[in-house]
Amino acid sequence: MTSGRPWVQAWRGGTYLLGSLATGIATLLALPLLCHPRLARRWANWHRDRAGRLLETPLAPRPVLHLTGRRAWADPATPRDLLWLPVNAITGVALGLLALLCVGNLLTAALATPLWWAFAPENRPRLFIDVPVTNWATALTLGALQILLLTALAYLAFAPIARAHARICLVVLSHSTAEQLADRVAVLTRTRADVLDAHGAELRRIERDLHDGTQARLVAIAMRLAVARRALSENPRNEQFLEELLRDAHEGTEEAMTELRDVIRTVYPPILADRGLTGALTAVTARCGVPTRLDIDNLDTVPAAVEAVVYFAVAEALTNVAKHSQATTAGVRVSRKADRLSVVITDNGAGGADDRLGTGLAGIRRRVLAFDGTVDVDSPAGGPTTIILELPCGS
Repeated sequence: MTSGRPWVQAWRGGTYLLGSLATGIATLLALPLLCHPRLARRWANWHRDRAGRLLETPLAPRPVLHLTGRRAWADPATPRDLLWLPVNAITGVALGLLALLCVGNLLTAALATPLWWAFAPENRPRLFIDVPVTNWATALTLGALQILLLTALAYLAFAPIARAHARICLVVLSHSTAEQLADRVAVLTRTRADVLDAHGAELRRIERDLHDGTQARLVAIAMRLAVARRALSENPRNEQFLEELLRDAHEGTEEAMTELRDVIRTVYPPILADRGLTGALTAVTARCGVPTRLDIDNLDTVPAAVEAVVYFAVAEALTNVAKHSQATTAGVRVSRKADRLSVVITDNGAGGADDRLGTGLAGIRRRVLAFDGTVDVDSPAGGPTTIILELPCGS
């Protein structure tokens, strides 16, 4: 919860705390049931995702526990999941009650106290600690003062208290260093295998394109030149026939060069070598069918392989925007902080982007993960869509 207006942050913090109160009470009531490792994992994952959304912190997916029996209890994350149950019950109820008392007193001061005094004067209500409400002047004056104080309390306290609870959740449920390393090794192993498979498929595609396209044209050119040579030796005066053969050979050469450039462009875009990453992204955004704003900070020197990944990822993402998003505007922001390159691609379209729908996100994710980068996609139904890529770019 690092962005947005203070009132919005206070509102989100209040709703988060009231939700924490409800889930804390639910944890207390269902504690024997939630002590099962698989249910505890689902409950913990839900709270972790909820805390991440409040803090606007991208979190790597935490897998659902599919193990059973002793293996489920022996899972390294199970103790943290079980620890979160009492922590959630205590902190959620305690902090949530503070929010509930504040909201309840605010509503009481605003509505219930004046009406109660007006329609039931024999039961004198009180404001603050021991101030009886005996007339309209007391009800309206002290009631307004109490409303202002409680509103200020909610405005100042709800957001930081909610963030504190969310951080407690992430700390309790965060991986240990050894587990983070093991997860990272597993991700890198999987992405390296994907890259090798993709590399092999790419090599076969290039070989097929060269064999069926460029090579076939070069063979045809060689045959025409051979016929022209023979015709020239047999009948040097047949100029029209020789001219046709040479013209066909010349046209075939130009077509072969065009196909060869197309193949080379899929390996490493020439525009990157000619104009650099900034110029290449400028050209990509200019060609997009949706008005796109491009913001690029000072990037210094970026490795060529990382430039290629960023170029293809932005090109693929903007192609998806133009084809599928129904957006009217889009944006691309590229920035660098230390040895990390960040790319943020946004649009105001219909949302619903999903790796499984064949929108090209899976290819982007494979390219980025192969360089030990991260991909975060936020695309709720109805939009907007935000894709955040981060790649290492140190020398």
